[in-house]
Amino acid sequence: MEDTILVTGGAGFIGSNFILAWLSTRGTPVINLDKLTYAGNLRNLESVAGDPRYRFVHADILDREAVRQVLADYRPGAMVHLAAESHVDRSIRGPDDFVRTNVNGTFALLEEARAYWSDLGSSSRSRFRFLHVSTDEVYGSLAADDTPFCEVTPYQPNSPYSATKAASDHLVRAYHHTYGLPVLTTNCSNNYGPYQFPEKLIPLIILNGRSGKPLPIYGDGRNVRDWLYVGDHCEAVRIVLAGGVPGHTYNIGGRNEKPNIEVVETICSILDELCPADPVMPHRKLIRFVEDRPGHDRRYAIDASKIERELGWKPGETFESGLRKTIRWYLEHAAWIEEVSSGSYRQWIETHYSTRASALAGSPSRKDPS
Repeated sequence: MEDTILVTGGAGFIGSNFILAWLSTRGTPVINLDKLTYAGNLRNLESVAGDPRYRFVHADILDREAVRQVLADYRPGAMVHLAAESHVDRSIRGPDDFVRTNVNGTFALLEEARAYWSDLGSSSRSRFRFLHVSTDEVYGSLAADDTPFCEVTPYQPNSPYSATKAASDHLVRAYHHTYGLPVLTTNCSNNYGPYQFPEKLIPLIILNGRSGKPLPIYGDGRNVRDWLYVGDHCEAVRIVLAGGVPGHTYNIGGRNEKPNIEVVETICSILDELCPADPVMPHRKLIRFVEDRPGHDRRYAIDASKIERELGWKPGETFESGLRKTIRWYLEHAAWIEEVSSGSYRQWIETHYSTRASALAGSPSRKDPS
């Protein structure tokens, strides 16, 4: 069915937000293919589990037979590839999974997509799209006065995560130029919002702050990221899928460059307002500076003028409005937090941060954050 889309990694943070938004705005069928690794959570999609337009397939993108069967059974008109290992710290500790999923997995999907697309009729072939969701981290690090990343910025990945995403971007590009596969690539800045796994900065700070645990910040806290609300990202992906030119890349950014320390202090201020009975007040007393991670890029910034100019997309949320929505969501979803915060997640946090200047043991901060 040409109006059906196949989403890989649809039980993850961005994937689940994308599927929920797709069903509420577009309304056409969605097939969610997900391996359900630690960050995949079907509870994210329980509100649509009984929707006849939604189907879940439990499979690894490296299982080419399973992917081939899904394509044969559902005949999608597009594939949105979101399945990825995405946490930089995990890639430093264990890069194998990142090579496996981000590089080999993308290759497997491209091969099956090419075979499927090649067998379509001429009309369906012309409409088919393979949209690959990537990251601004492939471009490397910017100095304070450097111009933001654009679609022709040379790649200079500095972590195993960004290197594997860069490799997958190159494979996607090659499949267009070599085989004619109608691909689209999006490179987005740091996402935040509902359903984000608590290893990432914003949910980690929210949850630690609520429970009176230390708020670890790498280095001097001056590393800068461009922050993009996940709902705005999902809208941009839908727009690129509908109107993007095959073979083109579109950078998606929030126009919200913020140093990490400012992000954390803003969260603390909102928590002070919304949660005055928390065990430690003000929340910024919990800030702890920890040893910087290896190869930590200093600044990312996205020039999103191409997608704004050619496709008419602009972010709808400011950083402050999106952050407030995000914090309220975490405050209102205690059951979801309890589920994802069990077992493997706690083990990961304890293992990772126990090596970082005793941050979680309550060591004093380098400066008085108040």
